[in-house]
Amino acid sequence: MRLTKFGHACVRIEQNGSTLVIDPGLFTEPEAVEGADALLITHEHFDHFTEDQVRAALAANPGLRIWTNRAVAEQLAGLGAAVHVVGAGDAFEVGGIDVSVHGEWHAVIHPDIPRVGNIGFLLDGRLFHPGDALTVPEHPVQTLLLPMAGPWNKVGELIDYVREVKPAQVLGIHEAVLSDIGRGIGERLLGEGGPGTGAPYRYLASGSSLDLDAV
Repeated sequence: MRLTKFGHACVRIEQNGSTLVIDPGLFTEPEAVEGADALLITHEHFDHFTEDQVRAALAANPGLRIWTNRAVAEQLAGLGAAVHVVGAGDAFEVGGIDVSVHGEWHAVIHPDIPRVGNIGFLLDGRLFHPGDALTVPEHPVQTLLLPMAGPWNKVGELIDYVREVKPAQVLGIHEAVLSDIGRGIGERLLGEGGPGTGAPYRYLASGSSLDLDAV
C-alpha cells in the first residue's frame, strides 16, 4: 500500500493496481484524482469536497465511483450509480481494498455552529482517515492520518487522541491553515519534544509518498 499526500486533507492510496483518493477538496491539486478508481469523501466542507471538482473527475473518468455520506451525496444528485451512500458500521471493497466506515459527526467547532455529518474511512484495517473528527475506530490502526489544524481542535486533544487510538505511526494532514512555524510547533509537541503519544509522528509534504508496507 503506497500513500501519496496531496494538498491539505487529501491522500491518494495505491495498492495492487487500485487507486483510492480520500477528501480531494479546494486545496487539493487536480492531479490527485487522475486515474482513480474511487473517491472517498468524509464530509461536505470545502477543504474536503468541492462539487465541481468531483463532477469534473467523473466526466473525465466515467468508471470512477464515489463513497460518502448522505449530505455530500445529495449535492452530487444526478450522478446515479456512481455515488454510494455509507455510514457508521458499513463496509465495502474497492479493487481488493477493504474499507470500513466509522463515526457520524464532525467535531464541535462551537455550540452555536450546527454540526455536519462526518465519516472516517479505515482501509484494509491499516490506514485510518478520520475526516474532521477524533473518531476512535473499533479496530487496531497501523497508520493514523491526524488532522493537525482546524477551528475545532488543539494539540492537547490530538495528543490524547493518538494515545487512545494507539497507532503504529502518525502522519500529519489537514495543515493548510498553518504557517511553517505553527506546523513546527505541532510537530514538536506530537514528537520527541512533547509529552509523548506512544507513536512516531511524521509530516509528508504535498506530493511526497510513503510505502506503508514498510511499517
